[in-house]
Amino acid sequence: MSSNRTPALSSYLPTLAGIVTLITLIAFEAVAVSTAMPVLTRELDAVREIGFGFSVFIAAQLLGVVVSGSWCDTSGTRWPVRTGIVLFGAGQLICGFAPTFHALLAGRAMAGAGAGLLVVAMYVLVADVFPSSLQPRVFSFFSAAWVVPGIVGPALAGWLAEEVSWRLVFLLVVPLAVPPSLVLLPKLRSTPSHEPGAPGALTRAQVRLRAVCGVGVTAGVLLLQWGLARIDGLVGLVALIVGVALTVLGFRPLVPAGTLLLRRGLPTVIALRGLFAGMFFGAESFIPLMLINQHGFEADQAGLVLTGGIVGWTLGGYVQGHPRLRLPRHLLFVSGAVIISSALFGLTLLTSPPTSGWLVLPLWAACAVGMGLAISSTGVLTLRYSEPGQQGRNSSALQLSDALGAALGIGVAGAAFSAWHDPVGGDTRLFTIMWLAAGGFGVFVALAGFRARPSSTGLSTTVQ
Repeated sequence: MSSNRTPALSSYLPTLAGIVTLITLIAFEAVAVSTAMPVLTRELDAVREIGFGFSVFIAAQLLGVVVSGSWCDTSGTRWPVRTGIVLFGAGQLICGFAPTFHALLAGRAMAGAGAGLLVVAMYVLVADVFPSSLQPRVFSFFSAAWVVPGIVGPALAGWLAEEVSWRLVFLLVVPLAVPPSLVLLPKLRSTPSHEPGAPGALTRAQVRLRAVCGVGVTAGVLLLQWGLARIDGLVGLVALIVGVALTVLGFRPLVPAGTLLLRRGLPTVIALRGLFAGMFFGAESFIPLMLINQHGFEADQAGLVLTGGIVGWTLGGYVQGHPRLRLPRHLLFVSGAVIISSALFGLTLLTSPPTSGWLVLPLWAACAVGMGLAISSTGVLTLRYSEPGQQGRNSSALQLSDALGAALGIGVAGAAFSAWHDPVGGDTRLFTIMWLAAGGFGVFVALAGFRARPSSTGLSTTVQ
């Protein structure tokens, strides 16, 4: 009788600790470099090229995500994880010792490719190692992995960059990556190795097609972001149109059929990941600006509000993974979208004095709770809906949707702000319209959440 019991999560603690630590380091890299970038570009005489420091990492990460999905499905997680660790660590070393900004860009590209390989491989590793009943709790730890970097990362990176050396922001990550790597590498020997010709396996032609599409998506996203920032000119408009075309053409073969049409089941789950990311990150990118410009906050005070969002996201991730929660998982998407939409509508009342800007903190924390409920659930259902041998490509599709959604959300919000910003009269009306539009979009996402449940009753969406 005891053999039918679900193993305790404590039985997997070393593996869980290794995975969560690596994700924490990737998260630290994401939040800390944003703080250090102004300092290092000034020292390397490349302030005008600061945007490339971020875009080259994102582009390489997208390509790494696509490659990792195919690689995991054809060969298992062993080599994607090993290669991802090496590339990520080597990229950090190159950045830390970079004599010029162009050398630093090479390191950022290498680290981005490694991060893309690792993020997808971690999802597949969860499917290979953890029973399905424990996977929701594992994904709650994925959310928690962003807490410490989100709280400590900016302050620590800022202190290192200003008082010691910005190079340590990169170099300190390398020794910290050694212990979790030593824990995970032996475990990889016991994970499944997918044989060519197995059911669901990719053919060589399909692997090549995915690689070409990955390059197309990467180029498309770069053009799309560049075009949105210059949409008021003819060149920017052309770049935007070409970027959208390349992104869509490259994206479609890399995701389940019907994703762009919200086909019921897995396609909708993949699409929802991008819809949630676009809605949340598009709004988040302008929360500090509203607080500073409209309410007179200092930068560190505005950052504290975003820290509340990190805590809320973690809470939402914990709730969705609680073993006693019994709820159809697609309703977590609906609930998360309703919470986010309500919070965004609430922001319309806080765009300027006399209301206190500090009231944004609980609203944004609530908004992030909705994200924690939804984003962790997309990972759970993606693995649950994936056939054997397809976890890699579907996890890759999930990460692609996330990245594209965030890029579009931030880009569209930025373009709208740039077009209607009033440097003289203030932006109270503009912020009100932005929050109303984002909240209305949340209503659409909530309705789409009902389509995350498959038409077939063969796959359960109940939280376990």
